[in-house]
Amino acid sequence: MSEPHEDAQGDVAAVGLLAEPTRRQLYRYVVDAGRAVSRDEAAEGAEVPVHTAKFHLDKLVEGGLLSTEFHKLTGRTGPGSGRPSKHYRRNDAEISVTLPPRQYDLLSRVLADAVAAASKTGDPVAPVVARVAREAGRDIGREFETHGGVEAALRSCGYEPVMEGLDVILCNCPFHQAATRHTELICGLNLDFVSGLLEGVGASRGKACLAPAPGQCCVKVSVE
Repeated sequence: MSEPHEDAQGDVAAVGLLAEPTRRQLYRYVVDAGRAVSRDEAAEGAEVPVHTAKFHLDKLVEGGLLSTEFHKLTGRTGPGSGRPSKHYRRNDAEISVTLPPRQYDLLSRVLADAVAAASKTGDPVAPVVARVAREAGRDIGREFETHGGVEAALRSCGYEPVMEGLDVILCNCPFHQAATRHTELICGLNLDFVSGLLEGVGASRGKACLAPAPGQCCVKVSVE
């Protein structure tokens, strides 16, 4: 499993590919087509030479923005039907870039899993959210138990940790927009998530606590 910060770097690189106007035009043509299109068709639609289209389309494939498949242009099969031609379509992978880093996909998974679990058991949603958030943090923390430690685990989730004495200040809230609208729910979830992350890493001396401050995450980590 790739680490969240590595995924973010890949997303930035992928989005950066679209800064080139011809490449962006070809990508838009493929997306608007709503189906796999051939190199020649994309070149004609974007009004660029075929060799130029080939170069940029393959760059988009390398960056994960497009995927390829092969089809016979004639629609025939068997001997004499010709070789399959490479076709391009939009990749199903989701790409998102936010600055500062946000983790709304993680938040939505925790909340969806909690609501689903509460619906099955009939338990109140709030304690189930706390349990699911802690489990999610623990799972991520385990990935850093033998390499990176607490700081790397926090950084991978977008917290932007900074040491301040014996405390780790979290300069960014990955769930910022949701926290401004539903402060009690999201800050509580955040606390449980970071607590689970510390458990997963094996940080026996670290403790997450609520410490709201302007321009920071509502959670900080204290070393006991």
